[in-house]
Amino acid sequence: MRLYAGNLSYKMTEAELQQAFAVFGKVDSVTIITDKRTGNSKGFGFVEMPNKAEAEKAIRELNGKDVGGRAIVVNEARPRTQKDGSGPGNF
Repeated sequence: MRLYAGNLSYKMTEAELQQAFAVFGKVDSVTIITDKRTGNSKGFGFVEMPNKAEAEKAIRELNGKDVGGRAIVVNEARPRTQKDGSGPGNF
């Protein structure tokens, strides 16, 4: 299950984000989105967890909780869309 993690500290590393989610189960991958020009964090990322029940528990337990000094937002990630607006989820 792909999860969105938002309102992250700009100093948070992928390893720190992985640790926060690993408490709830297996984490396949973690990606913090960065600005292409500066390389600085944009304050959000994505976490892949293979077990849906564990991912749902992570959502319930972490959403709104203080992680790295900020109340993070955690929910199921929306399907990716194409940049031209023709992908799934666009009408």
